[in-house]
Amino acid sequence: MNMETNKIAGAVLLAGIVAMTSGMIAGMLVHPHKLAESVYKVEGVVQQAAAPAAPAALQPIGPLLAAADPKAGETQAKKCLACHTLNQGGPNRVGPNLWNIVGAKHGHAAGFAYSAAIKDKPGDWNYEELNAFISSPKTYAPGTKMAFVGIPKAEDRAALIAYLRTLSDSPKPLP
Repeated sequence: MNMETNKIAGAVLLAGIVAMTSGMIAGMLVHPHKLAESVYKVEGVVQQAAAPAAPAALQPIGPLLAAADPKAGETQAKKCLACHTLNQGGPNRVGPNLWNIVGAKHGHAAGFAYSAAIKDKPGDWNYEELNAFISSPKTYAPGTKMAFVGIPKAEDRAALIAYLRTLSDSPKPLP
């Protein structure tokens, strides 16, 4: 190769580096924001605001609990073991110990730092409350620290709740 080819290649590389650096600097200096509505309105076009999807009503868990298999729930509970312990007197981990959870007050585990979303929730962990929480923790208690996305299938939730019910010296009666 001759010297002219090297100069051309160097100029192309330099131009690429200048373009890339300019783009990075521009990205740091300019922070565009999305407009609430279009500035220019096109006549004859009707704009519809996207309505937020209403959360689907949960199927009541009571009727499913009668036929739920706690053994299948034990399999479902393996998803919980990454953050919770299930044995009596077990320690809290990322999540609280779940022994005797059915019927316990929200924020029941002593020494566990619950989020305000759970701690301030009134009532007990009854069957329907557990169903709603296990279905979608973020929907049930916005602001919860629990990162689990939930269990979508009602039968799987019923099996898990039936298993959690057995984790007690005196299990609560079924609804």
